Amino acid sequence: MAQLAQYQMLIDGEWTDASDGKTFTSANPSTGTDWAQIPEATAEDVDRAVQAAHRAFTEGPWADAVPTERGRYLRKLADLLADQSEQLGRTESIDTGKMLKETRWQAKYIAEFFHYYAGCADKLHGTTLPIDKPDLFVFTDREPLGVVAAVVPWNSQLFLVAVKVGPALAAGNTVVLKASEHASAAMLEFGKLVEQAGFPPGVVNIVTGHGDPCGKSLTSHPLVQRISFTGGPESARHVVRNSAENFAEVSLELGGKSPFIVFEDADVESAVNASIAGIFGATGQSCVAGSRLYLHEDIADEFLKIMVDLASKIQIGDPLEDDTQMGPLCTQGQMEHIEREVAHAQTEGATLLHGGKRPASLQNGLYYEPTILDCPRQDLRIVDTELFGPVLSVIRFKTEEEVLKLANDTKHGLAAGIFTRNSARSIRVAKAVKAGIVWVNTYRVVSPIAEFGGFKGSGYGRESGFQAMYDYTRPKTIWMNMSDEPMANPFVMR
Repeated sequence: MAQLAQYQMLIDGEWTDASDGKTFTSANPSTGTDWAQIPEATAEDVDRAVQAAHRAFTEGPWADAVPTERGRYLRKLADLLADQSEQLGRTESIDTGKMLKETRWQAKYIAEFFHYYAGCADKLHGTTLPIDKPDLFVFTDREPLGVVAAVVPWNSQLFLVAVKVGPALAAGNTVVLKASEHASAAMLEFGKLVEQAGFPPGVVNIVTGHGDPCGKSLTSHPLVQRISFTGGPESARHVVRNSAENFAEVSLELGGKSPFIVFEDADVESAVNASIAGIFGATGQSCVAGSRLYLHEDIADEFLKIMVDLASKIQIGDPLEDDTQMGPLCTQGQMEHIEREVAHAQTEGATLLHGGKRPASLQNGLYYEPTILDCPRQDLRIVDTELFGPVLSVIRFKTEEEVLKLANDTKHGLAAGIFTRNSARSIRVAKAVKAGIVWVNTYRVVSPIAEFGGFKGSGYGRESGFQAMYDYTRPKTIWMNMSDEPMANPFVMR
């Protein structure tokens, strides 16, 4: 049996095991074998991390650092991320099954997010107010919140760290990151770069463990001032309940079941390629996966013929190999959920156009074929069930009005895609679709400059963009009396 990689948590600038010595193992989903041993944090470990973050916020060099200095720390971290993107990407691929060519690119690209927020650090300012009273000078200031709890899932974890940690640190907060119990290694490797960048002890802490006690202790801790959570709705409900203990501000990004709408005048080749990328890229394990494909009936048959042909040629295999185009699922639970829902959809009348099973040539690992289901009705359960895998539900439509009703008939509202050459229609539909991100004639594009987040059951709050700097601070209003005259007797009314 191969030696397991040994990891520790980062708390108060030191690498440490769980206080009771407990660990859990992480499996490589491409082989099905354990490869790493991770500390299982206790409530005491979480308290130690939060206390360290609170001390760093209130005392010492981070508390005294001016915004420009915070920006220098973030730039150093960004440069290290770019330099170490190959190793970070490899670790994430082994731990999650995501494609190496995607993870190393993502690790390199998130350096841009940290550079962006490094530049934002000294751009946040208050205002003076033209107050309606004489002899008073009134202005506002923005202050950091304090300790931020950032809870990150296993998929796109380095990207999600960037959009949470970048603005939080730029604004002057300190952070306790909770890594996913399904794949913690890349987060801990990220912690090594935080250490190399020279951040003072306690500014960034990383704990690993399960929802209870690790996540529960963190999100209910009395010193936590803000919770930024990305994950599933059931876990989010626990987070919201936990926040009643500390009244922390909360933002939630909870995934979706994104509609991908293709009108009759669309560039079919472009739309097919975007849809393939939107649902089979990252093995469909993306919050914004375009998993509901709405095709105008005039082009549906042509579109699906091309799409099935392309899907049949997708190279499934080892995510570390450059010629692989789709890797495994991350967890056994996902596999079982997907198999159950695809089977159920067929009992409800869905027609399997492609996939629907594990590849016969890959006996080890959590591999599942790219799957396309032609659904006769919107009310099939699979149409509004997030699978977090490479499964596409296809529905045909006749009119713009009809497809808008179908697209919005969901409990989710994170993203949407629209393909049409009609610019007026693209704007109408983009405004009418109830989703926080809408891509027109493109898909799955992100930038540190653009904020994102969901509607309805996909959560609330926004991440990325300059707006995040406001979300990680609170305003303070300061009133100054400029008169030399004494205050009037409050009991003498004039």
